[in-house]
Amino acid sequence: MSHNAARTPRTNDLAHRIEAGFRDALIAAMGDSASSTDPSIKVAANPKFGDFQANFAMGLAKTLGKNPREVAQQVVDHAPQFLRDICEPFEIAGPGFVNIRLRPDAIAAALTAMDHPSLGVSDAHRTHSVAVDLCGVNVAKQMHVGHLRATIIGDTIARLYERLGWKVFRQNHLGDWGLPIAMTLAAVRRAKTDINRVTLDDLNTAYRNAQMQGRDDEAGLTAARATGVGPHRIAELEAQHEGASAALRDAHDTLRRLQSGDPAVVADWQKLIDVTMREVYETAHVLGVDLKPEHNRGESFFRDRLSPAVEEFVQANLAVRDDGALVVRFADRERPLLIQKSDGTSLYATTDLAAARYRVQDLGAELVVYCVDARQRDHFRDVFDAVRLIGWTTRADNSQASLVHVPFGAVLGADKRPLKTRSGENFTLKALLDEAVARGRHEVRSRAAVPDAPTSGMSSAELDAIGEAVGIAAIKYADLSSDVGRDYVFDLDRMVSFEGDTGPYAQYAHARICGILAKAGENGATSPIVIGALEERALALNLLRYPGAIEDAAAQLAPNRLAAFIYELANTFNAFYQSCPVLRGVDDATRHSRLRLCDLTRRVLADALSIMAITAPARM
Repeated sequence: MSHNAARTPRTNDLAHRIEAGFRDALIAAMGDSASSTDPSIKVAANPKFGDFQANFAMGLAKTLGKNPREVAQQVVDHAPQFLRDICEPFEIAGPGFVNIRLRPDAIAAALTAMDHPSLGVSDAHRTHSVAVDLCGVNVAKQMHVGHLRATIIGDTIARLYERLGWKVFRQNHLGDWGLPIAMTLAAVRRAKTDINRVTLDDLNTAYRNAQMQGRDDEAGLTAARATGVGPHRIAELEAQHEGASAALRDAHDTLRRLQSGDPAVVADWQKLIDVTMREVYETAHVLGVDLKPEHNRGESFFRDRLSPAVEEFVQANLAVRDDGALVVRFADRERPLLIQKSDGTSLYATTDLAAARYRVQDLGAELVVYCVDARQRDHFRDVFDAVRLIGWTTRADNSQASLVHVPFGAVLGADKRPLKTRSGENFTLKALLDEAVARGRHEVRSRAAVPDAPTSGMSSAELDAIGEAVGIAAIKYADLSSDVGRDYVFDLDRMVSFEGDTGPYAQYAHARICGILAKAGENGATSPIVIGALEERALALNLLRYPGAIEDAAAQLAPNRLAAFIYELANTFNAFYQSCPVLRGVDDATRHSRLRLCDLTRRVLADALSIMAITAPARM
């Protein structure tokens, strides 16, 4: 799922510096023909063999018809001085692997450079911009579990790019235009519901009623008359048919008045949007998601752009008539893209075309990311290809924008089917979050009941705040740590655990470090960093991978890569803490150095969790 976004070197990333050094060595040893050879720098699988390993020799030797170990030695002999300054003497092993071990003082120097508010993350991307399509709720309907994924995956991708200095446009593509919303509005007005007091539950009911009232059974009525089922049944079907026809006429009339700008209808329509978005914003606040009114770009926003968009396809000879409708055909598939119905009305695809044009041409985004469930994969393939055909991906500077769909899987229940309530209804997102918060608060209160717990003696309000943070982290981390494209099973018992690859585990690691620093009364901020023990080295190397982890997660549009870094860092810190005394039993220089390592770990954990909009409590 990677894209061709611009990347810049990471000045404090030792792996990048090693890779650059070996590229120079390859060219120096083999000439310009080796300029495209990948040094293949990997983290060593076993620390006893070194910190990194270069695996270029076997492939290159095969091309050159030489011995791999000899090729490796020749390249090592041409290693530039800066590479020798940061590495111990290289070791050639096996069939030509180059084992690379960093000098402790080089690790310490890189950590010292990283110990800065930026944490070594480059912000050199400020000339770049990305638009992220996220959330995408339908007006007059409650948010469901699927909206959880669209919202938090999109928000995390947006935060990844913001952390790298990109200009980010969040785009909430509301379903706020067309017949469905007109049917709901018409039903509310028919029922003479006080529009100023209407709730989202009322709107949900009105939407269901509108669907029922608009259900026409012309075929059933014809069959009943043909089979002579009796006058009473025929009368019932005639009444149903007439009622449905009347409801549909009312909905179409309401839509016509809405689209023509009738002030009263428009005012009521806006109130439906306000009621819907009030709950959306409340949910976003609970999730820590940055979603505000200025991010809304609903279907109504694009209504005046639809006809011009279709006309551009017609003028470019890219749209053809098919039974009166307009479609765009593709050379590599039979499935066309329908962009206008035979009656001249638009579809979702028309709006998506106009939205893509707006995001590239008006906003100037060089990358447009769509966080929408996997069932829409074919739809977005067609839309993106149509946008490329007409040339809307060409930006003002003639560079090409990338359009990328991030397809996410479903949230499943224990039965491996889409998550439902016990009554068989779809889980609303609010109900899911309420349950998670309740479980988080229960876990936190249970731990606080232990007399020597860090949270013992805290007020009820303080415990509730921590419990909410734990519950929300449990849900978000479980979602974001999984491969985005796969379904996953919603298991709250596992999610709220303080052990294993969970959000609360990462939060607890952060809180533990806060406790250590509080006991010490200092953080060793100005003390020299000394790398001695193996566990110190492992922790240091993990910390230095942070800038690369952010860039990798952004480039791959994969929040789970950041989650993997968080889990590994928490694990590595816990191993360090178990093996390396910090507060007692060490000399002052070691104590101060380890406190500085602890503080840097705390800040990296908090920063990484903040990219997922997960709170990092100081006590748990």
